[in-house]
Amino acid sequence: MQSRQNTRVAAKSDTASTRLILTGSAILLGAVVWAGQARSDGHDPVTVSHGYSNFDELMYPADFPHFNYVNPDAPKGGEISQWSQGTFDSFNMSTRKGTPAALATIGYEAILVGTADDPYGSYCYLCTTMEYPESRDWVIFNLRDDVTFSDGTGMTAEDLAFSFNLSLEQGITEYREVYSRFLKSVEVLGPYKIKFSFTEDAPRRDVVNWVGGTSAFSKAWWEETGTRLDESSDAPFLATGPYLLDSVDIGRQIVYRKDPNWWGVDQPANIGRNNFETIRVEYFADSSAAFEGFKSGAYTFRVENSSKQWATGYEFPAVEKGWVKVTELPDGSIGSAQAFVYNLDRPQWQDPRVREAVGLMFNFEWSNESLFYGLYARVNSFWQNSDLEAKGTPSEGELAILQPLVDEGLLPASMLTSEVAMAPPSATSQRPLDRGNLRRATALLDDAGWAAGADGIRRKDGQTLDAVFLQYSPQFDRIVNPMIENLKRLGVNAVLDRVDTSQYIERRRSGDFDVVNHTLTQGFEPGQQLRQWFGSEAADDSSRNIMRLRSPAVDRMIDAVVAAEGLDNIQTASKALDRVLRAEGFWIPQWFKDVHTVAYYDQYRHPDALPPFALGELDFWWYDADAAAALKDAGAFQ
Repeated sequence: MQSRQNTRVAAKSDTASTRLILTGSAILLGAVVWAGQARSDGHDPVTVSHGYSNFDELMYPADFPHFNYVNPDAPKGGEISQWSQGTFDSFNMSTRKGTPAALATIGYEAILVGTADDPYGSYCYLCTTMEYPESRDWVIFNLRDDVTFSDGTGMTAEDLAFSFNLSLEQGITEYREVYSRFLKSVEVLGPYKIKFSFTEDAPRRDVVNWVGGTSAFSKAWWEETGTRLDESSDAPFLATGPYLLDSVDIGRQIVYRKDPNWWGVDQPANIGRNNFETIRVEYFADSSAAFEGFKSGAYTFRVENSSKQWATGYEFPAVEKGWVKVTELPDGSIGSAQAFVYNLDRPQWQDPRVREAVGLMFNFEWSNESLFYGLYARVNSFWQNSDLEAKGTPSEGELAILQPLVDEGLLPASMLTSEVAMAPPSATSQRPLDRGNLRRATALLDDAGWAAGADGIRRKDGQTLDAVFLQYSPQFDRIVNPMIENLKRLGVNAVLDRVDTSQYIERRRSGDFDVVNHTLTQGFEPGQQLRQWFGSEAADDSSRNIMRLRSPAVDRMIDAVVAAEGLDNIQTASKALDRVLRAEGFWIPQWFKDVHTVAYYDQYRHPDALPPFALGELDFWWYDADAAAALKDAGAFQ
């Protein structure tokens, strides 16, 4: 399965509704749409605004009626259903205990909301306005007084202060390690007014959206139930959002239902969105069983991540009768940085020559032609197909960032003149093994001291050169196995270790692997979260830096990106970081495509023009009741 595999193996929902857009921060530096201006301590001007953007004006004014990409008249009701692989036993995404359920956070809402068409803006949602000084030493959110939890109790500033502190006290280790030192205080200034103050070390470009991403939880409910954020949970937490857990069959099925008393139904940010009455997730043991389930109508919407399935599988009766629509929809997001990554804590992967040699054994050109039906392009960058992708030799701006690290011996001088590292091409697409790459890899391993024995297996200091590929999906076998055969020709003791979903998640978390799939795609405005992905402080216990990268040069480059101000400077610093990350060689880049490949029973509709950064099937698509009735009458569903 050519999927964008992540730590959570679950049904993919491409919504942009209740998150700050993409993974980047969006903090004010340029002009904003002001509701007014005051002064702080008689010196620092204070901006009062309905939203926040780092660059230029916000896309949406304070009185916007709805987001531009929605159908404001979209009908409400009906059901959409998708699939997920494996099983689950928890609804808590913030703990390493248990296997989380698909869409476990669908009912959560944050102070600020992002959009699917504005990559740099975020807007008041649980607040009416925000206030912040030019220094960004603090931010005040003036909260709405009509927000209620699903039990009918009102949300207050006390609840948000509790929610924020909860994540710093009981949240995942990588988050606490990075962010705990940035908060000076949280103050409740009134029932609907909350102030966050930041330390001198807090990156000013990140701080407002960091705290603005706080999900609203009920303090009274948490204290009454004794729930903990670091423990598994058999149900979602009490929250304010549009969907509630309706029913669950552990490990088999989940149904979420629209809250009939949801406070936010008429808010401008929600017009034309959250249109389905129910969202159902069906679990299957593997992707083959799931595809058969789709063909029979067991679920109704499928984002197809298997190129083989896409090219050859969609010739079944429901398609031929016009019941199922099969289509490609544009995807303007940053190209998915999907890859195999090495566990750098394993001794054999600490030598870059060994990593390079193993990477040479993946023949993308042959895979794309023979296995992927030519549907993919090769990944080279962590910001593929964007203005943050490093290309060619360093620009003048990049050189200014890289030179001090070269002077200090953290980077080789060649970084200043060399072309950026690219995924190694193969000279042939006619056979899995490229003999030229085999010769290069052989020389690299010989040079690294891994000598081939009489049995053909390479050893060093009495240890065999092992490469265990951890996987959970049977459909990935056809991709991994040819590479394993190539590695055996090289003398590497390579094997495929396919386990069930629960084991896969736990072993990735704990670092019990040699090589595993990972997706490292970054946002349009990189910031402090880079430390969770690539920082040394997150290497020991992280769901993002699972390769255990500890690089002083990368740490310094992250500092440069975090400190950058202005879009041009952020893009330049990000290109320099991209260049250094790619030179580290901790990954074997895989592939990406710039379209969504989807199939669905023809009872769903979407706006004519999709926004650039979201497919949004659970967000702004809707149910056509007449079309659904016609499908049912025709016998489309068993």
